[in-house]
Amino acid sequence: MPEYNSNNRNKISPEFAARLTYLEPQQKVRVIVLLQVQPSKKAIEKRQSRAERQAAIKALRESAEEALADISPIIQRFNGLQLAEHPDLLGSIPVEITTEGVNALAESDVVKAVIEDQAILPGYLNNAYLGMSKNL
Repeated sequence: MPEYNSNNRNKISPEFAARLTYLEPQQKVRVIVLLQVQPSKKAIEKRQSRAERQAAIKALRESAEEALADISPIIQRFNGLQLAEHPDLLGSIPVEITTEGVNALAESDVVKAVIEDQAILPGYLNNAYLGMSKNL
């Protein structure tokens, strides 16, 4: 079982890290990688014109693409797969990678966080589903 790297404490939730310890090192999981993007300094100074907003969006995309280029070797080294061609405007990209790869991604300076890609259901649906499964 892979060990949870305490240096990644702020990039991987304790709950997700605990689940990773129960998986084999080569088992793959789906994650969303939040990349460090450099926002435009002008973005927070004043109200922007349409051209300024478009320039800020372009700068965010370029920053996210640069960060993705930095983690691409990690994704390849751990037999991972990008599940989207480009990061979104928030600098996130879905990835399927081994549990060892999750820790390697979290160690990268260009990664802000690695979160579990999972369905989120309202509590009442979870309870109803759990109640149904007990009857089966």
